[in-house]
Amino acid sequence: MVTRRTLLIAGLGLGTLAAGLALATPGHRLRALAQLALEPEASPPPLAMPVFQEPEPWAAKLVAGGEGQIGKTLRYDPAYERIAYPGGDVPFERGVCTDVIIRAYRKGLGADLQELVHKDMRRNFAAYPALWGLKKPDANIDHRRVPNLQAFFTRAKASLPVGDDPRDYWPGDVVSQKLSNGLAHIVLVTHRASADGKRPMVVHNIGAGARLEDVLFAFTVTGHYRFQPRS
Repeated sequence: MVTRRTLLIAGLGLGTLAAGLALATPGHRLRALAQLALEPEASPPPLAMPVFQEPEPWAAKLVAGGEGQIGKTLRYDPAYERIAYPGGDVPFERGVCTDVIIRAYRKGLGADLQELVHKDMRRNFAAYPALWGLKKPDANIDHRRVPNLQAFFTRAKASLPVGDDPRDYWPGDVVSQKLSNGLAHIVLVTHRASADGKRPMVVHNIGAGARLEDVLFAFTVTGHYRFQPRS
């Protein structure tokens, strides 16, 4: 069964991508958006898929935590919700791009980005972007906003150079992107190779739930992070 996708993106944390996203977009990005607009239901990747780069043990667990959401997180929902702390989450069948990263770290490595971000924001609130008019941290939403994850990973000294060589993006890396309308997005790099074998595929939620797709360079890369929590 083929379903039409509504392209909704977690921009400044949570946001909406209008149909006009494709305007003034380079050709390869237009093709990527066209593929995203209409495609079959997601299913977990087959075990026999070609490998772009073998993951380190910790990264393999993180990637597994991301891929485990495919076929289970089925839609994009940017609604603000009050959730438990720590370990809080919206219902697993829905979420946004940041939830893919949060759930991967929890499932794969037992690391709670909700708690890590909240504790760091309580100590260093001024070090985080002032984009939402907040005067204090909000554990319901802070970790679900892309700029806050960028700030946290940078402060954790997990930031790496941004480049265009696919070999520099290892399994388990987190990559932030900017869409043509300025909204932010975030993805998890996997060990699986694209159809032409030239790029690693990523797990993300850009509108119809968690997906494994060849979109690492489909949008402008704004951040590159390799965060291995202390055990």
